[in-house]
Amino acid sequence: MTNILGLIVLALVVYAIVLIARSGASTGEKILWIVLVVLLPVLGLIIWALLGPGSPLKQ
Repeated sequence: MTNILGLIVLALVVYAIVLIARSGASTGEKILWIVLVVLLPVLGLIIWALLGPGSPLKQ
């Protein structure tokens, strides 16, 4: 079960990095978001989903 959760988190991190890289944010913002998502995978994904480029709360 732990391996499945780890793979799901890894897939979500990769997906988030791809979306961050494709976003219209500045290069500095992209780097900061990617570092956050990589260093704090679960918390970083939640914060990115709520406040990152293209999120509904950031408009």
